[in-house]
Amino acid sequence: MREHVSVMLGEVLAALEPVNEVKVFVDATLGLAGHSLEILKRAKNASLIGFDQDPQAREIAEERLSSFQGRYEIIADNFRNIENLQERDGWQGASAILFDLGVSNLQITEGERGFSFQENGPLDMRMNCGDEELTAKDILSEWSIKDLTQIFRDYGEDPFAYQIARGIVRNREQGGTLETTEDLVTLIRKILPAPVQRKMGGHPARKIFQALRIAVNDEIQALDEALEGAIKVLAPGGRILVISYHSLEDRMVKKRFRKWSEEELGAPSPRKALVPTDEEIEANYKSRSAKLRIFKANESTGKENRR
Repeated sequence: MREHVSVMLGEVLAALEPVNEVKVFVDATLGLAGHSLEILKRAKNASLIGFDQDPQAREIAEERLSSFQGRYEIIADNFRNIENLQERDGWQGASAILFDLGVSNLQITEGERGFSFQENGPLDMRMNCGDEELTAKDILSEWSIKDLTQIFRDYGEDPFAYQIARGIVRNREQGGTLETTEDLVTLIRKILPAPVQRKMGGHPARKIFQALRIAVNDEIQALDEALEGAIKVLAPGGRILVISYHSLEDRMVKKRFRKWSEEELGAPSPRKALVPTDEEIEANYKSRSAKLRIFKANESTGKENRR
């Protein structure tokens, strides 16, 4: 696995100042605990609740956080269920909630998970490694041109969504099968003319892989439910921080922050999204598309007003 580098760590830490006033920090996307580890080091009075549905990620996070025994809890669940925290006895709300919506290096670099268009593996893409849930192979093997076009267009924002969907279904009708990520990449390269690929400015399969991952894991609906729940479990004066990596998610977050502002629950602070420094992008290419938005709840806005 490649070295794990937390995206926009400096900006996240700065947003939590004064860090000694952080009591409960919720990492809704714990992953390998990069952000959480640094926050626990600095916020001496804080306890951590981390959500992650990926068993491999939870195991690594547990090991990395082991020196903070008694100060953290790892929950094996999808962040869409964050609202359940308010049912805990004595729950007073989270000082801060972080969503880092990127795919972790653990998932990208291990080919057998099927997330990467650069590492060969089965067409899986399930975050939770479950047995019963939909896989990318299921979608590619069963969905119609119309349905494939819709997810490639909506979730991948790929201008060639229809052409690629049609090519996948034609390949299926001609007896072709897609078993591995390499099979899919090869087929996409056959579908798109070479001049088109040269003008794309990136890997021709990147947006299709993104769309499939989002569809497999129901990420858009899950994020919508998670944001709805997050405001309910936030303490008065608390902050919600969201790092997104593509415009679809960023628009959702921006729209939700605007809605909360109109409801006088608080305001984005700062008003616009933060982006990585040139130095960070040079050191960590993954951060190039990241945007961090921060919402600060009013001091007078209590949990009971947000049900």
